Amino acid sequence: QVQLVESGGGSVQPGGSLRLSCEATEYAFSRYCMGWFRQTPGKEREEVAAISSGGRTTYADSFKGRFTISKDNAKNTLYLDMSSLKPEDSAMHYCVAKGKTGTKSACYTLHNGYWGQGTQVTVSS
Repeated sequence: QVQLVESGGGSVQPGGSLRLSCEATEYAFSRYCMGWFRQTPGKEREEVAAISSGGRTTYADSFKGRFTISKDNAKNTLYLDMSSLKPEDSAMHYCVAKGKTGTKSACYTLHNGYWGQGTQVTVSS
């Protein structure tokens, strides 16, 4: 029922910028918490940022000031704008979506939601 399709990954030089996009089903986009995770082989998955259905955003400390999460209701699309990219930012990036199941925000358990196939970001000179 829920489909997430990421795009926008690729290779970029250190200090460069990229915009990742995630097109979601209308139902998920309008009612779910959505966000971005990244993962590098040998390391644990890491939540980058999340945005609730109401527009509240959260970021991991290491990404504050460099990455921005946003969404476009008309396009059913989630974005992650990345700037000042570093080689250590190289990772597979995943779009994730989860609906609320209790009193807590779905963003608290976003990792248990639906995952897209991912898009690779490689930062190198």
